[in-house]
Amino acid sequence: MSKRRVFTPEFKARVVLEVITQQKSLAQASREYSVRDTVISRWKQEFVERLPQVFERGKDRDKRDQRIAELERLVGRLAMELEISKKVSSILDSQ
Repeated sequence: MSKRRVFTPEFKARVVLEVITQQKSLAQASREYSVRDTVISRWKQEFVERLPQVFERGKDRDKRDQRIAELERLVGRLAMELEISKKVSSILDSQ
């Protein structure tokens, strides 16, 4: 039994873009890359279906950015508190 070939996303994108931009016909790409034309057609369909997601700036991303900013502020505050605690501790230890 033969193993299934696995193609990288970059390879799939390159092949689909060549077909969409008409640099190569579906048949040419199929022959050149030794990939069935039905497989390339499926990649092309998936590409077209997911294309709008490229231009979306989702709420999830905004929430993630806000959460990252909040955590960065918290880390900064905790770092300052730690430095202050170290200074106070060293002063109290020296006395």
